[in-house]
Amino acid sequence: MSGTLSIAQAARHAGVSPATVRRWIAAGLVDVGADGLTPQVAAQLRMVARMRERGHSIAAIREAAASGRLAFGYVQELFPPPEATVSLEEAAGRAGLEPALARRVFRTLGFPAAAVERLTEADVGFLRRAAGVLAAGLPLDAFLQLTRVYGQAIAQIADAEVRLFHLHVHEPMMRRGVPGLEIAEQMSGLARRLLPLASPIMDHVHQRNLAHFIEQDVIGHMEGDGGAGLDLGRLRVAIAFADLAGYTRLTEEEGDEEAVGVVERFVAAVEATLPDDARVNKTIGDEVMIVGGDGGALTDWAVAFQARYEQRPRPRIGVHVGACVYRDGDYYGREVNLAARVAARAGGGEVLVTRPVVEAAGGALAFRRIGEVRLKGFADPTELFLAAPGDG
Repeated sequence: MSGTLSIAQAARHAGVSPATVRRWIAAGLVDVGADGLTPQVAAQLRMVARMRERGHSIAAIREAAASGRLAFGYVQELFPPPEATVSLEEAAGRAGLEPALARRVFRTLGFPAAAVERLTEADVGFLRRAAGVLAAGLPLDAFLQLTRVYGQAIAQIADAEVRLFHLHVHEPMMRRGVPGLEIAEQMSGLARRLLPLASPIMDHVHQRNLAHFIEQDVIGHMEGDGGAGLDLGRLRVAIAFADLAGYTRLTEEEGDEEAVGVVERFVAAVEATLPDDARVNKTIGDEVMIVGGDGGALTDWAVAFQARYEQRPRPRIGVHVGACVYRDGDYYGREVNLAARVAARAGGGEVLVTRPVVEAAGGALAFRRIGEVRLKGFADPTELFLAAPGDG
């Protein structure tokens, strides 16, 4: 949409009647201003309609609009509501897919069930691309795992974009007392400039990382056993868990903001120092799960990291090597759980490892045998070693 709209056009955009639009304008729920019914005002009307559907009163919406609390919603004018005119069955047929498979793909991406029964032309184009991927030879199970990873990762990206925009753009303007309509206009203008940049940035990061992991996979096949003897769907990897000893106490003593800052610096230090074949798989609070292809290299990193990390609280790290189930971009199974339990037994500043890690390590480190330890959740004892720099 562009230019000035008629009452009927604005009403259609908001999904209400023209009479309702006139009533809301008269009640001061939206600020028409000198420019009349612009797309920004139509976006405001759409947001008011959402608030009314959720049961908010006219007075509450008027106050929220005046204070700028609804201004972020006005950015939705950059995403006009698509016309969902195609049934899922028709869309699947045009894409060359079975309706059940098309529905499964959308649900795997995380879309609500009701949202996939009526689709847009853009959705038909997406299904055609999905059909092309399958026709090219990618197995269905692998494709569905990829779509799940895409859905979860992109949802996290979108959530972060909205929350960071709110915290660093929207909230400061509200605190300065900027009028609601001015906030909406400024945020809409900024979003309009930023939105075209997002996809190229993500595409560049994706291409760089894809090239890196292809290289690491080739190296892994050359220097490892290529997964010989493992069941399909399993990978032999080195796993490290690292967290901050005493982090809960730090949170109580210093408060959430200071504790979060400590975690951010810790995770950044981990990411900046990892060997080429290792990466942070995920973080949970102050805990970091790291996966790599070389147990020796990962242990070398862990010991060196402990030696140069001078902040408090000190990290504790556990390293293990084993065959894990790889599913949906993550690692599962006994060996992952074992690595986590090994880390939990370490003290601040320590690196504890298992026997397979000692056997994979080179001569640069020294390992002091602690003994066979019963770890929580495991019936058999686990032989643990304390890793430290070698004499050389």
